[in-house]
Amino acid sequence: MSDRYAVIGNPVSHSKSPLIHVAFARQTGQDIRYDRLLAPLDGFEDTVRRFFHEGGHGLNVTLPFKREAWDLVDSLDEKALEAEAVNTIKMVNAQLVGYNTDGVGLVTDLERNLEFPIANKRVLLMGAGGAAHGVMHFLLERRPYSLLVANRTTDKAMRMVSHFINKSKHLGVTDISARPYGELTGLQFDLVINATSASLDGAMPLLPDGLFAPGALAYDMMYGRETAFLEFARAQGAACADGLGMLVEQAAESFRIWRGVRPLTAPVIAQLRGDA
Repeated sequence: MSDRYAVIGNPVSHSKSPLIHVAFARQTGQDIRYDRLLAPLDGFEDTVRRFFHEGGHGLNVTLPFKREAWDLVDSLDEKALEAEAVNTIKMVNAQLVGYNTDGVGLVTDLERNLEFPIANKRVLLMGAGGAAHGVMHFLLERRPYSLLVANRTTDKAMRMVSHFINKSKHLGVTDISARPYGELTGLQFDLVINATSASLDGAMPLLPDGLFAPGALAYDMMYGRETAFLEFARAQGAACADGLGMLVEQAAESFRIWRGVRPLTAPVIAQLRGDA
């Protein structure tokens, strides 16, 4: 019987994760089954425990459960501990171990696939939820010139910055701060990352004109649609990218954690974009 894996979320029917992991398994000769698992908003823990009780081997966790997964697992790897969010769960010796591969996925997509180095860039990270937490550590490791977290609720953004302030100082990133969207006027950034869930509803935070510096990249973690954020950024003259590459790269890291082999991502990204 094939080893069983799944992506769990709400909603989850749109997820391309099954297509990605089937492609990875075919490429690497692994015998797995990978499903979508819809969890009730008030039933995440029960759904997870039932999945593993029935013999499941691993889960990818998507919105809105990444923080709940962080609270649920028995132990955390270092990246998940830093992120305070879990997007990958593996059963190890009857214990649930939590990992976070979002940061690896984002940085790999930016720097390898899009050839956009983060070092010495002015970075704006939109959002202060689980998705933003999951990538903050990795963005800081690339040593940007500055990193500003913008969020509708300023206190939440400030708490996130406080959580990472010691890490940023250790890495030599001294300009790390938080602001509400209404205080971005007059500032410019080289990289603007949308880690909010607004794109799910066809919305975006209110951003001022002139936000994008010459040669800037706008990156939306949402994939598979032209979001309001990307439409705005394109009209402002920024280069644009969606989160499909991040999705595939973080999936490859999850696959490595589960199966001990990291698949090639470029053919899968090309396949999903219809280029192959």
